[in-house]
Amino acid sequence: MRTALVGLPLSGKTTLYNLLTRSDLPTGAMARPEAHVGAADVPDQRLSVLAEMFHPKKVTPAKVEYVDIPGVRVGGAAQEARRFLADIREVDALVHVLQGFANPDLPDPIAAAEALDLELAVADLDVVERRLERISHEKKRPQPDVEREALERIANDLGEGRRAGATALSDDEEQALRGFTLLTQKPLILVFNGDEETIQPDHPLHAGIAGYADQRGVPLVTMSLQLEREIQELEPEEQAAFLGDLGLQESGVARLSQGVYRGLGRISFLTAGSDEVRAWTVRRGIAAKAAAGAIHSDIERGFIRAEVCAYPDLAAAGSLAKARELGHLRLEGKEYVVQDGDVINFRFAV
Repeated sequence: MRTALVGLPLSGKTTLYNLLTRSDLPTGAMARPEAHVGAADVPDQRLSVLAEMFHPKKVTPAKVEYVDIPGVRVGGAAQEARRFLADIREVDALVHVLQGFANPDLPDPIAAAEALDLELAVADLDVVERRLERISHEKKRPQPDVEREALERIANDLGEGRRAGATALSDDEEQALRGFTLLTQKPLILVFNGDEETIQPDHPLHAGIAGYADQRGVPLVTMSLQLEREIQELEPEEQAAFLGDLGLQESGVARLSQGVYRGLGRISFLTAGSDEVRAWTVRRGIAAKAAAGAIHSDIERGFIRAEVCAYPDLAAAGSLAKARELGHLRLEGKEYVVQDGDVINFRFAV
């Protein structure tokens, strides 16, 4: 799971990358022109609760990889734009960082968001139209043609300013288009990076981009990266107090990480014991037997049953023994659809 951080120079993109991955890349005028890759933990309070319950030797959260893509200037060179598009074709999701300060050297957040939307839509429309052109010259195409009809609807949506991800596709159409890498089908999250004044809901800059995100059906995460840096330097107890003073339960970095994780269609099931408490990343809708393979292929191959307890039930019980006594533990077969937060012990034989 790889997510690109994109944005104009000075938007705060590399600062956000540093906060997410605990890196120290140079920012602003000192930023380097190549992409950087780093991993970030997905904050999960459930792991802390389970750690207090099981006292493990280590705690391992889920992770997401982030790529800091070099900033692209509005009206920049064609070679710069081509490199940018090539970089983001290789990722699974996009986080667009928008500068929310009054800066005469940068466009306002809506203009910046529109510029990226247009860049991606034009690139996608070019891919779709070239494929439709090839299809028109192919002989013995099936009638009706699932691929052609899906591409025509996508081209129409792109032409009317909608993302390809908003085009409703049947299972057959999704299968027919599996080989395409359309940029506007990738999950997108907007990050509004403002200050203590502009992050307020009624501020014109924030209200404007919030309306734009709602209209486009794109998630928006609001934060002040300056405040986020201050928060990250505090001890955990001080962080909670600082956030409480701001009326927040979690930092913007934590909310973004969780949003990206959900946007990628991923969930975590949990394992807990004296050796390790761990969050395992799997795709949403996965069956128990396949989920076992996230731990080890031998467990998937020798799968017998999954002993499952929903996290809220285990947390309320206070211990695995009590949860079992209350009847919260249940045995599930290989077709059971794993739910986010399931605490699972796999029974298997090899």
